[in-house]
Amino acid sequence: MPISARVFVRSQLAFLAIGLLALAAIVSVAFWLGERSEEIANEILAARDFKTAAVTLGASVGQAESSQRGFLYTGNEVYLAPYDIAKAAALRGIEGLPARLVTYPEMAPAAERLTQVLTDKFAEMDQTIAAIRARDPQAALELTLTNRGKQLMDEANVFITGLALAADDRLANLATEQNENALWQRLISIVGALVAVAAAVAALITIMRYAGEVAQARDQLARANADLEIKVAARTADLARSNEEMRAARDRAEMLVHEVNHRVANSLSMVSSLVGLQAKAGDAAVKAALAETQSRIQAIALVHQRLYSSGDVAEVALDQYLRSLLDQFQSTVGGAERIRLSYELEPISLRTDASINLGVIAAEWVMNATKYAYPDGVGAVRVALNRQVDGHAVLTVEDDGVGRGSGPSKGTGLGTRIVKAMATSLRGTVDYIDRQPGLSARLAFPLLAA
Repeated sequence: MPISARVFVRSQLAFLAIGLLALAAIVSVAFWLGERSEEIANEILAARDFKTAAVTLGASVGQAESSQRGFLYTGNEVYLAPYDIAKAAALRGIEGLPARLVTYPEMAPAAERLTQVLTDKFAEMDQTIAAIRARDPQAALELTLTNRGKQLMDEANVFITGLALAADDRLANLATEQNENALWQRLISIVGALVAVAAAVAALITIMRYAGEVAQARDQLARANADLEIKVAARTADLARSNEEMRAARDRAEMLVHEVNHRVANSLSMVSSLVGLQAKAGDAAVKAALAETQSRIQAIALVHQRLYSSGDVAEVALDQYLRSLLDQFQSTVGGAERIRLSYELEPISLRTDASINLGVIAAEWVMNATKYAYPDGVGAVRVALNRQVDGHAVLTVEDDGVGRGSGPSKGTGLGTRIVKAMATSLRGTVDYIDRQPGLSARLAFPLLAA
């Protein structure tokens, strides 16, 4: 059954709505999980601080007891210097316990009892020290032989260990929740991406079917024109009407080509956004790889935007296209205080596929310059496009950075292979020139071949 214009428009709107809903779901879930991840990270830090405080408190009490025993055995005041320091640290730890127990309300009774036990323990140790200072070792010995100090220390160790275990349980629960959130984010991102891709594929199939029907209508018109030429003398009015129908069909076909470019540009923009969202959830290496992929997708999408917005669907104004691409790239890498992009572009028009190849090469070189030329992230990158008198054009990207060096090449080498493949399709030659300082990447290609 043929597809009517109304059905075609409605189907495209439905596919677009599905894709936008999938994108909105991915963005919403990513935003919520990002907020929750930040909260979990803060709670993990608090739990670690709580455990560290508990362990430090136990160590301070143990150090104070060791110092007190050394003084009891020797009577040497030197042993009391660590005692005073450890006692002060333990008292600060006790004072800070209530503020750290906000997320552990069940541990409040244990902390209260621990405070009382440590207070009694330090009082017992102070009494034995005072007895030794008063030269009454018998009183200190009798106080020690009551075993009250040992009982207090054992009880304090039990409570301190309980606080540390509570912090460990909290850390384990938070880590489990964080892993579950990461799994949900990956799952929803994959499902959303599949839904968006399915919607884009369905839209493309509908467009191709509709275009096929238009092409079939044009073929039928051509056959009708051949018949009309035989009867031109008798049917001039019919021929004029057929010519009007042909012009209308051609206008519809051109409008459809513009619509196809528009849809392709939108689909590529959607894919670029999905890649950018996915990059936020990965590690540094994944983010860098996805950022490069996003840059290549944007370079291709800009060509289709140019075709859609211009009246010529066969050629692209290369200077305007590169200017848009570089301006977009400048907004990505930072303002004038970081990487400064400048360009001098002569007006040149190229075929669509050649423009895509050239845009990808320019994006790769500018991306490499911003990544590798300036380790401190500050510098200038210059882009030039010039027409030569011999019928060639030259694209140049240069910087004032550290240059290529003599060591192994940086990165995965994928960008270099992409540039080589694109340059081969343009029948161009690529040269890398060390400027000392900096590097100049140069592509020379024939305009007629491109």
